[in-house]
Amino acid sequence: MKLISQKDYKKLLANGKRQRQAQEQGKGLDFKPVVRLFTPDAQATWLLTEIDPEAPLIAFGLCDLGMGYSELGYVSLEEISSMRGRLGLPVERDLYFVADKTLGAYRREAEKKGRIIA
Repeated sequence: MKLISQKDYKKLLANGKRQRQAQEQGKGLDFKPVVRLFTPDAQATWLLTEIDPEAPLIAFGLCDLGMGYSELGYVSLEEISSMRGRLGLPVERDLYFVADKTLGAYRREAEKKGRIIA
């Protein structure tokens, strides 16, 4: 399975361009996540909202590597694609994920619960 569909990639890139424009005006945008990636055998989760328009393999989102601590940051899609869990299973895209809140809301919830709830 492809890690990110072309439709989702275009949305992530569009969000990245909008974020860049907002930052140039001294603002920031809090998008709903576009895609959820996870390791089926290692409890890692990524909720991605945007892709850097100047670095098309770098995404931004809320990340938890399965250690009970999540953080906002930039991640390499190449690195995520090469990751494997404890049983050797690759990272998967949640085909049924539909965000119901912004990334900031997911972050606040993750801080309270000790993991990303999506």
